[in-house]
Amino acid sequence: MLNKIISGGKLEKKVIENIKIHLKILCSATECFKNAITTGNKESTFCVADLEREADSIRRQIISTIHEGAFLPFIRPNICRFVEMVDEAFDILEDAAFEFRYLNNEIYKLIENECAKIAKINSEICELLSIAFDSLLTKGDLKEKNLAIRIYEKQVDDLKFDITEKLRKIDIKNFWDGKIITDFVYYLTNLSDLIEDASDYLYIIEVSLK
Repeated sequence: MLNKIISGGKLEKKVIENIKIHLKILCSATECFKNAITTGNKESTFCVADLEREADSIRRQIISTIHEGAFLPFIRPNICRFVEMVDEAFDILEDAAFEFRYLNNEIYKLIENECAKIAKINSEICELLSIAFDSLLTKGDLKEKNLAIRIYEKQVDDLKFDITEKLRKIDIKNFWDGKIITDFVYYLTNLSDLIEDASDYLYIIEVSLK
């Protein structure tokens, strides 16, 4: 569908290709973070910041190309908003990676399994968002992808509830231990919310093209 609008337009094709790259880098970052959590290797989380810097350069190219005149004016705001939401997902993943390096290990062990499951879901949900974007281009079933993303997001909500219940039962005496574990859980569990919102914007773009 979007391909019909971009056919023949060099600027539009450049934007589409860069959005695909932007999404692939996000998938690499979530996969890297999942591996860091699974192995407990805190130092390996620095790959998230490296990928975020790479993605930021791509994001600037996308926005710059759109401002050069890519796409009809009515569709530009929604595409820009989608790109910004993906960028916000990078930011929150980088925040989660930062807090992960400073977690109190004794407290973290209590919720380690749930966090590993959420990191796995975050990786899979990013792959699904990338597939959903391809569906927008190829007239695939975008609704089906949106529904699957919502199901993943619900699973994260359930795991967040389990984590909260566990953390409520322990006595955390150090302020910074409490703040860091709270912030980490917030960042880890809110990535899927942003992906869900980005997926909704794909649907808005699809509807606006009808």
